[in-house]
Amino acid sequence: MDTLINIRTFLTVARSGSFSAAGRHMGVAPSVVTKRISRLEDQMRVKLFIRSTRQLSLTEVGERYLPRYQSLVKEIDDAISGAAAVAQRIEGHLRIKAPTTVTIAFLARILSDFQQEHPNVTMDLALVDRSVNPAEEGYDIALGALPASYSNVIDEPLCPYPRKLCAAPAYLETRGIPKHPRDLVNHICLTFHATGSTWSFLSPGGPVDVEVRSAFSANDTQILHDLALRGRGVAMVASYVAEESIKTGRLVELLPEYPVSELWLKALIPQTQARKPTVKALLEWLRIHMHTALVTGRPA
Repeated sequence: MDTLINIRTFLTVARSGSFSAAGRHMGVAPSVVTKRISRLEDQMRVKLFIRSTRQLSLTEVGERYLPRYQSLVKEIDDAISGAAAVAQRIEGHLRIKAPTTVTIAFLARILSDFQQEHPNVTMDLALVDRSVNPAEEGYDIALGALPASYSNVIDEPLCPYPRKLCAAPAYLETRGIPKHPRDLVNHICLTFHATGSTWSFLSPGGPVDVEVRSAFSANDTQILHDLALRGRGVAMVASYVAEESIKTGRLVELLPEYPVSELWLKALIPQTQARKPTVKALLEWLRIHMHTALVTGRPA
């Protein structure tokens, strides 16, 4: 490494014409430049410069070695920059875990668009609605909205995952409209496996948690939405799933003054994978496009 520094100093001196000018270019004192040239000359056992009070010029040996050292340093620089480019290249295989409904609605298209942008990336996508430890189960990224965390796994928030409480008009005609979250204990509720039967709401006085009676539980929010449409009970489902049904009046949003506590879609990444350029690029892509799909309601 010292020899390479000395050779670079030799090239800078030859280009700039003096030790002081070379020192200014390299950000070191002229004495440092002199020492480096002397070390290189000692190694080569020849003189590379003719020194005089008026000018500095290359010796015959210096003239002969100048193009050889220029070529050598260029090869080294090209090799280093090439290695850096390979290290930053977006390529390779990604194994991804994701929830079913989100994937069918948006995520599959978002991942496909990422792959089209980076054609050297291949993917293996598994639809799993439970929380998994990606380090133990061999995933590069595990996506989900559950609060679970694991050791040696990094949590990367992606975007909010808004939900709405809703029911069909026919159900509300027979069971009544709840005025407060605690009224839900007297209703038929359709629950999601992963979040359970404890429903959380926000109120001016703080969070309100209600233990509801689950008449039907599923691990897919689309199933709960369909059951709610058929008047089978009150469901807490993703906003993007319920939005169109609420707009058309097929479902009624309940307790809008008590918003459902917000979940966040996040990525769980094993620490060993977190620094990989392909993983980092996909995370940034997901932050942008999943936020567009889940929060603004626009196409991803």
